[in-house]
Amino acid sequence: MTNTPQPAACLPESPPVDAPPSGRKAEDHLNFAPEYDQPVRYIDRTRHWYATLGYGKPYTWAHYIDVPFTRLRKPLSQARVSLITTAAPYQADKGPQGPGAPYNPAAKFFKVYSGGTAEAHDLRISHVGIDRKHANMADSNCWFPLPALQRAAAAGTIGGVAPRFYGLPTDRSQRTTLDAYAPELLARLQADAADAVVLVPNCPVCHQSCSLVARYLESHGIATVVVGAARDIVEYCGVPRLVFNDFPLGNAAGRPGDVASQDHTLALALALLEKAPAARTTVQTTLRWSDAPSWKLDYLNAEQLTPEERDRIRSENDRDKNLAAAVRKTAR
Repeated sequence: MTNTPQPAACLPESPPVDAPPSGRKAEDHLNFAPEYDQPVRYIDRTRHWYATLGYGKPYTWAHYIDVPFTRLRKPLSQARVSLITTAAPYQADKGPQGPGAPYNPAAKFFKVYSGGTAEAHDLRISHVGIDRKHANMADSNCWFPLPALQRAAAAGTIGGVAPRFYGLPTDRSQRTTLDAYAPELLARLQADAADAVVLVPNCPVCHQSCSLVARYLESHGIATVVVGAARDIVEYCGVPRLVFNDFPLGNAAGRPGDVASQDHTLALALALLEKAPAARTTVQTTLRWSDAPSWKLDYLNAEQLTPEERDRIRSENDRDKNLAAAVRKTAR
C-alpha cells in the first residue's frame, strides 16, 4: 500500500514507447522483468500519439497537490455502497457497441443517468480510448461490477447496495465535469443515502473524470474508491483511494470470465474504503493480464504507424470528433 504519487517531473512530454529487449543481457540471470513491463504511462503515450498525428497544443490533464479525504463514517458491514460507471446503456439503434465494435460517438451519453441496482443492465463501452486490441468487450463485469457488489452485500461485507447506480459522461472539459456532472451525482447519492461509492472508469479521459468526481464527493462527505487501469492519470489528478489493475483499458474491474478476479478486485476496493490511512492511498493488485506483457507496447504506439496510417487515423479522428460534437449538441 502506498500513498506517494509519481512526481510530475518523472513524466516526460512525449517519449517513444520502450521496445522489448533483444538478445541476452548480463542481468538476465537475475530474472528481471522486461523494462516495458510496468504500468503504461497513458499521459505520455496519448500526448506523443496526438502530436504524431499532427495536432497542436497537448491536452492539459487535471493535476492537484491537495487531496480531500473522508473516512467511512460507519463500519463497512453497515455501509450502503453505490457504483459510478462511465459505461453507456446499449442503444440498439445506434450502431455497433459490442465486442469488436469501433469507436462509436453516436452511442455516447452526455447527461448523468441512473439505473436500479435490483435489475440487470446491458452496459457497453465504445469509448475512443479503450484498448480494442487487448481488452475484452464481451464480459461487462470487467467494467461494471454490480454483480460483484451484490455478492459482497449478500456475504455481509457491506451493509447493502444503494438502490441506484449512476452513469458519468466522459468529457474532456474538466469544468463541465466539476460544475455539472459532479453536483448532480452528489445530489443523487445523497438522495439514496449512500455512504460510499466505487467509481470504475474505462478510457483515459474516463479516468480523469472519475478522479475529479471522486475528489468532489470526498469534499462533500462521501467516501470514494476508484478502480482503474490508468494509474498515472488517477494519481496525477490526485484521489483519496485507488485500486489499480495493470490491465488493458476497459477491463479495470477484473479478468473476463473470471469471477474470482472480479470479486478479488472489488474486495480490495471495499477494504480500502474502510482502511485507507490517508489520501493518495494506492493498492495495486497482484493480478496479471497474461503471461506475455507485450500487450503494453501496442496501445497508441505512434512508433508503429506508417505515414499512410497516420493520415488515415487523423482523418478518422476528425470525422469522429465532428460527429460526437453533433451528437452532443442534439443531446443537450
